[in-house]
Amino acid sequence: MTQARAIDVWQRIVAQAGETFTQIRGAEFTYDVQGDYLHLDRTNQAISRKHIEQALELVPLASTVPVRHLRAPSYVYVIVIDSRTRQHDW
Repeated sequence: MTQARAIDVWQRIVAQAGETFTQIRGAEFTYDVQGDYLHLDRTNQAISRKHIEQALELVPLASTVPVRHLRAPSYVYVIVIDSRTRQHDW
């Protein structure tokens, strides 16, 4: 993914702050954005923009396996594959 496209996707993710996302097993979560970090409401973990960009290099994703090396992979996966994030890009 080009840097310009990654910036566009990051802006979509920022715009979705506070919206509800659903993990694979049905748990719902939201996040807020502080600088280059997504702060998750269900855990004390934060996901960096860098980790989101690394996940974007792997799209399309069929499971969490390719992003297991990133912080909070189940959250990263759901955010990246969500139709609001990807729109029609992948």
